[in-house]
Amino acid sequence: MSMLGTKWKLHGTGKAIKPGQVVAPDERLAWPLTIGVGMQHVVAMFGATFLVPIITGMPPATTLLFSGIGTLLFLVITRGKVPSYLGSSFAFIAPITASQAQFGVAGALGGVVVAGAALALVGAIVQKFGSGWINRLMPPIVTGAIVALIGLNLAPAAKDNFDKAPITAVITLATIILVSVLFRGILGRLSILVGVVVGYLVAMLRGEVSYEKMDAAAWVGLPQFQTPEFHIGVLGLFVPVVLVLVAENIGHVKSVAAMTGQNLDGVSGRALMADGAATVLAGFGGGSGTTTYAENIGVMAATKVYSTAAYWVAGMFAILLSFSPKFGELIATVPAGVLGGAATMLYGMIGILGVKIWVQNKVNFANPVNLTTAAVALIIGIADYTWTIGDLTFTGIALGSAAALVIYHGMKAIAKARGTVAEPEMELAPLPPAAKAAANAAAKRARKR
Repeated sequence: MSMLGTKWKLHGTGKAIKPGQVVAPDERLAWPLTIGVGMQHVVAMFGATFLVPIITGMPPATTLLFSGIGTLLFLVITRGKVPSYLGSSFAFIAPITASQAQFGVAGALGGVVVAGAALALVGAIVQKFGSGWINRLMPPIVTGAIVALIGLNLAPAAKDNFDKAPITAVITLATIILVSVLFRGILGRLSILVGVVVGYLVAMLRGEVSYEKMDAAAWVGLPQFQTPEFHIGVLGLFVPVVLVLVAENIGHVKSVAAMTGQNLDGVSGRALMADGAATVLAGFGGGSGTTTYAENIGVMAATKVYSTAAYWVAGMFAILLSFSPKFGELIATVPAGVLGGAATMLYGMIGILGVKIWVQNKVNFANPVNLTTAAVALIIGIADYTWTIGDLTFTGIALGSAAALVIYHGMKAIAKARGTVAEPEMELAPLPPAAKAAANAAAKRARKR
């Protein structure tokens, strides 16, 4: 059982957490409390996870099933060292939508499988050789640009849904904004879910919700499964997603390590392999691609409970919910106006996450290599440039990601050979006040001489 990470020690009495302490991944509270925290994790991931299949037209119940299975698989592969829920990744929305237009749902699922397999392969390499090569291939300027352009590339899709029911969309968006600043703790962190619920109620009052399919669905039954088809034309759409998933997973592992005070670098590769395996499994069954969920990091930060036991509960509870077709069809009744309001916030958040990567890593835009990399990649992604070669079609996300990598490494190599770039890639940390005063005094003495 210890190899599966399911041999937990009881934290203290199991009934309380003392100030300054946390419940470590290999610990647990008493089972009633653990079950409560686990169900809270399902609520936390719920709104965001369901938005992906709703927006892409895929079965919500199937996505929920594979998110639960994927979470349990993640816990097994990482041997219970990394607490995480695997929910639907927003990075898959644009490639799934684009590939559905060309190759249908089955073709999109083939792209999900390919992305998952590529992520698992990257994880195996990281586990063998470490993650240093990833940082060299994708420094913060490149990673930030790719994450930002994926979110901003989706802006037209948000507008299309928004225009279908502007009043409902405005109320949904306004609720999300207000809840995020009016409330603290878990309610504030669930602002998107609250906004969707309020928007849904407004849509009901306005007659924008149809329950025909839900009324016809059974209370208990299997989710809808579908097998993938593989087309070479989807490769350009899905390969850039792998870069985002790598950044998300490694960031998640580092966040958990910082919050628990444990060194988890040794399981970064396992985390990538686990998410890749979960995504492959989802693609073969008709679910959305997965990723580690920031929403659940928020729950852990609020509760101070990092126990993987809670995630076993969450995964099993999600699987249980997925076997109600009526519940799945209820989720699918969310109307376009609600999606438009929520997507306006969500897609913008993805874009800003890219900017956040730049800010946190102090990317210096006085350096022309950094400036050019970001500028060109963002415009290609936002405008959705398209390049067709035979049966292959590369859209804005693929071309923007490729541009970020080629421009950065190409310009850096040329600048190094020519010695033309003097600005550092990262902004230099400001001098402490004492050092700054000493430097100024030295400068004054030099002028007097």
